[in-house]
Amino acid sequence: MSISGTASYADRAALPEPVVRAVELAERLGFAQSCRPEHGRLLQALAGGAAGRIGETGTGCGVGLGWLLAGRRPGVRVVSVEREAERVAAVRELFADVPDLEIVHGDWTAIAAHGPFDLLVLDGGGNGKQSPPADPDLLLTAAGTLVVDDLTPLTAWPPTHQGRPDTGRTAWYDHPSLLTTEVRLAPDLATLLATRRP
Repeated sequence: MSISGTASYADRAALPEPVVRAVELAERLGFAQSCRPEHGRLLQALAGGAAGRIGETGTGCGVGLGWLLAGRRPGVRVVSVEREAERVAAVRELFADVPDLEIVHGDWTAIAAHGPFDLLVLDGGGNGKQSPPADPDLLLTAAGTLVVDDLTPLTAWPPTHQGRPDTGRTAWYDHPSLLTTEVRLAPDLATLLATRRP
């Protein structure tokens, strides 16, 4: 989720078809907080490496989900959880023709019933990122990948947020089951990638 992410899709010529459909839905519903294209292309690439299941928290209007669908291999199951019922219904209708996809209505914790995942994307405001954070030991397969998006790029260590320690970020670096790094996608946008230790 990016605050003005939907607006960053002005040029749609090179976008995958599921992404275009989802951006159009976001515009119709006035949903401004879609993931940005920089993040979407990363999701597309990561989805191509998943062999069994992909999970996402915070479906929104399905833009990030569209990137995942565009990158996944045939037969890989995708489960996305969204807490807003109107969005769940809209995205279910939007992707009704897509096999091996389930949109679940609930808060982010509902994803646990569908794992473990080869790739899990913690998307949207607070959906498993902190308080409490998602448990990679339960949610990821051995060597599975966790994506924590929509961070400002790290400029110092230890990281801070609004003058205080950024425990929402350091929890992933300090987790004993994860190998974590940050990927800068734009001058103002970064993502954490973490692999579960087998």
